[in-house]
Parts: sequence; C-alpha cells; structure tokens
Amino acid sequence: MNTIHGEPDARLIAALAHAESSVRLRAALSAGTLGDPRVAEALVARCALEPDFFVRDMLTWALCRLPAEVTVPRLLAELGAATAQARSQALHTLSKIGDRAAWPAVSGLLHDSDDEVALSAWRAAAALVPPGSEGSLAADLAAALGRGDQPVQLGLSRALAALGEAATPVLAAAANHRDPRVRAHADATERLRRDPGSGFEPSLELARRVYVTGSGT
Repeated sequence: MNTIHGEPDARLIAALAHAESSVRLRAALSAGTLGDPRVAEALVARCALEPDFFVRDMLTWALCRLPAEVTVPRLLAELGAATAQARSQALHTLSKIGDRAAWPAVSGLLHDSDDEVALSAWRAAAALVPPGSEGSLAADLAAALGRGDQPVQLGLSRALAALGEAATPVLAAAANHRDPRVRAHADATERLRRDPGSGFEPSLELARRVYVTGSGT
C-alpha cells in the first residue's frame, strides 16, 4: 500500500469490481485486514451494487474495521440513494458499527417502500435506539405489523422482540386490530418475545387460523 496520505491501492480498488466473486471477496478481506481509511469510499460504493451475499458481508466487515468518523458519514449519505440495495446495505453496516449518531437517519427509513430496506431499517433501529426511546420505536414499528410475506414479518417480529417489555403495550393493542393479519402478526410476535426459541411460522399460522376462523383447528 501507499503511505496513508497518498492514493489508495489501485489494484485493490480494481479487484473489488472484478468479474469473479472470489476475487472480490479476497479484495474485501484485504481491505478490512489492512484497515486503510482511503478505501472507505470504494467499499461503500461497491456495497450498492455487489450481487454476491458473501462479498457484501465481507464489505460490511471491512467497513467496520475502519474508523467510524470515516465510514459513518459516507454510509449516512447512502441512505438517500435511489438504489434500494445501497440504502439496505448502508443500514446493515451502520447497525454493525453501532454508532448511535446514525439513529435519526435510520429511524427515517422504518417505512421505506422497499421490503429489504425496511427490514434493514428495523434491525438497525433495534440496535441503535437510544435508551428511553424503546417505547416510541415499538409504536412506530407496530405500524408495519401485517406487512409483507413471512420473512418480512419475521424480521419485524425480531426487531420488536429485541425491544423487550417496551413492545408489550403496542402488541397488546395490535392484538385487537380490525385487520386479522395484524392481529395474527402481533400474537406471533408476542409469543416470539416471550419465548425466542419458539417457532415463528407455526405461531403465525396458528394465530391466523384463530383470528380468521375462530378456531385453532
């Protein structure tokens, strides 16, 4: 590598965009191992378009290895990107970095129209919520109960469960919602909160049957 005041290693930057995912993976690993802040911009940019899950995960790891004062402003800027993957991956990385300065921007994406972005925002919000704000976050998250397919609903339930007792009042209120999907989701979430080892999908299906037909059979 060049000295810290020079340009980032051009070979490393090029490798991050290589056609072979294995090369990109090694490049991301090298970037994190070296911990050179000069590659932060290239890493963030690659997150927005990287198609391989394992490479994206390594890109996040590499960014977490860099100083937060370098990475967080760049990631916050990505939250306004037009590309859903850019927003989603930035949220994911911010949750891993754990800098609560990102909280206001993260909370603004809780109701993003893209399910993957919303999922990442829910996880990030549960990780970054300031002490004392868990109740208001739970109320905000509860507005999305019943949204999406099973993986989306599970992601929301896990975020609510992570808030502990703060989620209890909003889940109790949602259990009386006029929409049976919302009621079923709230019930399954409360079961998950009480027993993290319980199966979410069976609980959700049972709750749906109860609320739709009036019977668990």
